[in-house]
Amino acid sequence: MDRTLVGRRVAAPTKTGGWATAALLAGADLVEVPDGIDPDEAETLIVNGLTAYQMLHAKAKVQAGQTILVTGAAGGVGSILVQLARNAVAHVIGKASPRHHEALRALGVVLIDYRDPDLAARVRTLAPDGVDAVFDHLGGASVTLSYRLLNRTGTLVSYSIAAALDGTRPARLDSLPRLAKLAFWNHLPTRRHASFYDLWAGAGKPDSVKREAFRAWTRTDLTHVLNLLRDGVLTAQIAPAFRWPRPPRRWSRPNHPPARPPAKSSSRLDGRALTTA
Repeated sequence: MDRTLVGRRVAAPTKTGGWATAALLAGADLVEVPDGIDPDEAETLIVNGLTAYQMLHAKAKVQAGQTILVTGAAGGVGSILVQLARNAVAHVIGKASPRHHEALRALGVVLIDYRDPDLAARVRTLAPDGVDAVFDHLGGASVTLSYRLLNRTGTLVSYSIAAALDGTRPARLDSLPRLAKLAFWNHLPTRRHASFYDLWAGAGKPDSVKREAFRAWTRTDLTHVLNLLRDGVLTAQIAPAFRWPRPPRRWSRPNHPPARPPAKSSSRLDGRALTTA
């Protein structure tokens, strides 16, 4: 561990345990949070920012002047994705609820109502030859439509299955056909590309060379994202914050310590980097 981090504010993506009071993490996973950043804003960008940054630059390799479609432009990942794309001088078409249009339009996004029955026609009007990349968070039927909206060399990045999270059926039943579609499309004799993004893909086994490479690029990307937040290039989209008050002692069960509200781990920056050595 870099001992200069001891006592400093740090951030790290945690696959599990992010809501614990404290978390034990490898020092190699830690990234220092720049001064002047609000803890809540930094926490918002740890997973959402990493996901958006890596999809845009590593998966789709979006370049200046290209046109992309973001299906969940007002979401946690989507709102960061559109800001990163605009910073990269890309043209952004976004699907969102009308209540979010004003804020997204201020970012330079061309908006389409996500309920518009002529959504495909609207996209083709804006990009007659198709878009260079689609970032699809819905899954299901949306993935097929997204693929059809690509241009001849476009890239589809599917990164969630929001359409399957209504509780009516197991999400896995929608995930497997989606992966099969992506694999099939990649075997077609076209120059299009389709992929599924998972932040933890490629992490490898503990202490493996693959894990060390994963840690290295994760630290590099997270550092860059946090610096963009510090410099005002990115703005974290946070809904109203709710602070959990400490419950009075009379709420506690007899012979038990007072109950404490749930708190996030050091990934939320409630603590400082510690060392046991």
